[in-house]
Amino acid sequence: MKKSQKKKTSEKKAPKKSRVPKIRIGVVDTTFARYDMGQAARDELAICPGYNTTFKVVARTVPGFKDLAVAAMNMIREDGCAIVVALGMPGSAPIDKQCAHEAAQGIMMAQLLTGTPILEVFVHEDEASDPKVLASVFENRSRKHARNAYWMLFEPHQLSRRAGQGVRQGFDDAGPLQLK
Repeated sequence: MKKSQKKKTSEKKAPKKSRVPKIRIGVVDTTFARYDMGQAARDELAICPGYNTTFKVVARTVPGFKDLAVAAMNMIREDGCAIVVALGMPGSAPIDKQCAHEAAQGIMMAQLLTGTPILEVFVHEDEASDPKVLASVFENRSRKHARNAYWMLFEPHQLSRRAGQGVRQGFDDAGPLQLK
């Protein structure tokens, strides 16, 4: 090959980068719960607009609800989560209620220390005696709070329009009170 002839190289265009979600929503659940609350929350987030394009879900599982606060803080600090849904199930014994209160305080402290919302989603084992009703409460509450987390980040007007409406997660809505 002569010097005057240059070997043509095929210039390859850089592959288009897939749009990596910048916003992360954390979902942390427990092995102690009698229902897969984390899966219910992740399933709800998967049907929200922007899933895996605008936002992605980071998931963790811990043994019990007393472990949720540290896991949520780690998801915020290490994984960059903008919000975390912390799901757990306190048992029905008096000590479980005391531990749930302490776990809730830990979650509140984690919110204050990180300046990031952590939605505490507890379903108490004694909220319903019928296992099918209790499973329905788990599913409903987990999904609705996952949707609340999405709305807090992307559609806050959805929450504003529900203010004062007696909206419940787990059971039927109570509805607003009327002054007659």
